[in-house]
Amino acid sequence: MVELDPREYEIAELGPTLKEIEDPEELQAMLELERDGDGRPPVETLIEDRIEKVSGDDGEDLDPTSVDLSALSIADVANMVRGIDDADVLRDILERERAGPDRSSAITQIENRIDSVEGSEERSEPVETVPPEEKYPELDHPTNEKQWVEGTVGGDYRDMWVCCETQAGDLVDVSREMLGKARELMDEYNEAHDSSERVVAVLVGADASDHVDEVIACGADLVVYHEDRRLERFRHTPYTEIVVDMMRAGGELASEGHEDVAWKDYHEPRYTLFPATNNGRDLSALVQGALDSGLASDCSGLYIESEVISNPAKVGQAGEKKEFDRVLHMKRPDFSGFEYSTILCIDKPDRDFHPQGASVIPGSFPVPDPDPDREAEVVEYEMELDDDWFSVDVTDVERLTGGVDLTGNDVVVAVGRGIGDDPTRGIELALDLVDAFEDADLGLSRGVITSSYAFDSHVADYVTEERQIGESGQAVEPDIYVAAGISGAVQHKVGCDEADTIVAVNTDPEADIRDFSDYVVEGDLFEVLPRLTEAVESGRLAPVMEASDD
Repeated sequence: MVELDPREYEIAELGPTLKEIEDPEELQAMLELERDGDGRPPVETLIEDRIEKVSGDDGEDLDPTSVDLSALSIADVANMVRGIDDADVLRDILERERAGPDRSSAITQIENRIDSVEGSEERSEPVETVPPEEKYPELDHPTNEKQWVEGTVGGDYRDMWVCCETQAGDLVDVSREMLGKARELMDEYNEAHDSSERVVAVLVGADASDHVDEVIACGADLVVYHEDRRLERFRHTPYTEIVVDMMRAGGELASEGHEDVAWKDYHEPRYTLFPATNNGRDLSALVQGALDSGLASDCSGLYIESEVISNPAKVGQAGEKKEFDRVLHMKRPDFSGFEYSTILCIDKPDRDFHPQGASVIPGSFPVPDPDPDREAEVVEYEMELDDDWFSVDVTDVERLTGGVDLTGNDVVVAVGRGIGDDPTRGIELALDLVDAFEDADLGLSRGVITSSYAFDSHVADYVTEERQIGESGQAVEPDIYVAAGISGAVQHKVGCDEADTIVAVNTDPEADIRDFSDYVVEGDLFEVLPRLTEAVESGRLAPVMEASDD
């Protein structure tokens, strides 16, 4: 029996898990299970690709004009056609595939490759490009006043830049997470494209130099920092001006006023990452806007792949398809609350959209193990700061003591709108359960934070935004996550689905929380929580504790 049943996973969850499996026989058994179940073609292709990778057979030696397609897996076909640039050969393969077993995924792979190859052919009736100020003359166009709008096409873009954030003299965890993910992405990218593009860490602040060694240990190849005593706290204008100036420096297409620099010989970064914190959200929008590119905000997943696009505005011809290479796929919860969307930042024929930028939800990626022996280039970036950028001065600061960090707890007990019948009592019951564990704390859903519930003073201090779990709050990975009275919209799922064991308490048998929970108690939290507390205190919750370790 296989250790991992693919039928229990969504494709987005299965991909990272498959990377840890090296046994082809184990993978083949998983493939058979998938085929015996729903038979999801994308999942089958994913497993087949992994089988080919661990088996060391990539299909490069196959003769596409004579190979027996029925003897090939879908992954074999995909690997074979990926290297074929002759549309006639591809069409012959397509005809032979259609004459064989019904494998829609294989057919799709061949058709996509044909679209990619033929997408470069000239077509009649190109899409007319009209500048917005001409198309809508009655509207105000503030981009006309931007200092750095260039409208370049075919610029030279390289590297993944990570804007690291510090708070109270410490590098925040999401900065470490982004560096670890960037290191992983660029290692894969460089292997796939036989290149040597870098992870560039950006540090701005009064103590920026203090964090250079740590960002190198977390994965940076190059660190660019600017230090100034006036930058102790985040300020919109100077931070934006500094980061944009760094990204514009060097390269043949560098804007006027920028000199060539030894550490950067390209126009702008290929990719940029920012933390989806309060300050990071502001900075990411301002920087990407100044660079005249796009931004995918609050992302929880990133990967780099090619993509076939048919949008006429992007390919320049109605009815044409084109394969865009090296596209950063930025995955985020969509506004429906139940699905994920993948955002792409694609160039147009008359305009490039670089850097491809994303802000990352804290807790989306693991904090990497630091490597103190890593070496990197370090650049102290020199730049004159305009005094007008500091025309407003901060005369007094009150810093909250302690704060609430839920990310390191073994157990998190979270409550949602289910406390509505008696909000104060609901918080009290949750705190009782928290106290029953050795290392636990209280979390809240956004519904509680944004509600108009009236709480008695002794629990009101617990109802703060700092305790919010989800897309716009904290992301936690405890051994046990108790979700009481929480419906389970995808925005909340983002914050807790990495927990080892999720225990849901809900009166609604159709609540979405059921779809990603390990245990579901159908009942009223006012009745269930006291019984859970009693079970923990008496040691009768041991089965759940054991399950969390599996």
